[in-house]
Amino acid sequence: MTSLAQHRAGGVAVLLAFSGSFLWFFALMGLSVRDAESAQIASFLPIFPLTFASSTFVPLDLPETQAAIRKHSPSGKVPVLIHRGLAVWDSLAIAEYLNDLKPEAGIWPPSAAARAHARSISAEMHSGFAELRTQMPMNIRSSYPGKGMTPTVRADIERITGLWRDCRKRFGGAFTKDDGVLFGTFGAADAMFAPVVTWLKTYGVKLDSDTEAYCNAVLAQPAMKEWIDAAKNEPWLIASYELDK
Repeated sequence: MTSLAQHRAGGVAVLLAFSGSFLWFFALMGLSVRDAESAQIASFLPIFPLTFASSTFVPLDLPETQAAIRKHSPSGKVPVLIHRGLAVWDSLAIAEYLNDLKPEAGIWPPSAAARAHARSISAEMHSGFAELRTQMPMNIRSSYPGKGMTPTVRADIERITGLWRDCRKRFGGAFTKDDGVLFGTFGAADAMFAPVVTWLKTYGVKLDSDTEAYCNAVLAQPAMKEWIDAAKNEPWLIASYELDK
């Protein structure tokens, strides 16, 4: 999980309530503009038929931030999910916990081979690409075309977009429904890469047609639209995160 110094938190989309809910959850998120890991949680939680009993959003990088988060998160980081007194933090841990609770919800693909591949690429995204994260920090409401591109960042982008193209080729049409995402329908693997989709847009990275189509499919997800709209309307501004300041 990234540190608070590296990213701010997000996840307005977790506020969505769904009919036919089977559990009650408390979700702790922060701001929507810049945090990669909270973006991942925000984009896959709404695929579950859940109702959130309450959600708390904590502005980060303020003197009171750490104390506010520590009230709920043992790691002192966000996101964290509270269910029946159990705290689950880290985006992959939350994904696996929800999958354990309701495997039929489809957070991972149905076939064993696709599921293994989805978990592998999700773990790679979760722990890797440090140069890309550093040089192109998340900022939904800003635009910095051409900034942050280094040889290592370019290699990171090529690796990630190569993973996307490979998944679409191998698995995109292998299931009954194909929404243009990695494994037919939106799931945890797409959520793990959702922040990258916003980075590519913020920094004006030129994309091939297949990669652009995948990015558009992710951005078309209702949860992503709501989360991005919320980020653009946040009242907070921290100058250190604005590259043109």
